[in-house]
Amino acid sequence: MSYSHDVGERLRRVRIERGLSLQEVERTSGGRWKAAVIGSYERGDRNISATRLLELAEFYEVSPSQVLPGDAPDRARGSEAMTIDLVALDRFGSRYAAIRRYLETIQVQRGDFNRRVLSIRGEDLRALAVIQETTPSELVDELQRNGILGGDQDAIDLAGDSR
Repeated sequence: MSYSHDVGERLRRVRIERGLSLQEVERTSGGRWKAAVIGSYERGDRNISATRLLELAEFYEVSPSQVLPGDAPDRARGSEAMTIDLVALDRFGSRYAAIRRYLETIQVQRGDFNRRVLSIRGEDLRALAVIQETTPSELVDELQRNGILGGDQDAIDLAGDSR
């Protein structure tokens, strides 16, 4: 099953758990979320951007991890963190521009403006994977290959990989 289908299934499950039909989502949101668009996201017929996915999670009043695919280990939901080398990330320019913007929002929220490294949690990793249209495991592998992700084997396990 594709990543878009996995996201869609989670979106549908959350909507149904909220007791909402597609039409009720459109009506309740004041037309912000069109029934046809939500339906196409849920079927996996249409890709949803990371920003829209996070906005929809907020509308449904759930954490982003509830709409992101994959079952992360319990500790990925905890406080264990991976370290992103921001200097190394910046060397790749536009390739990781969307990730950089997301990480900047984390820095603003935390008031953490250390320009060299940033710790992220498993939930953040899953959001970054959506941004890059990949899986958390594949993103961890890519970031490690490019010298962007610091940490040890525990950091790799946060991505849900059981190597």
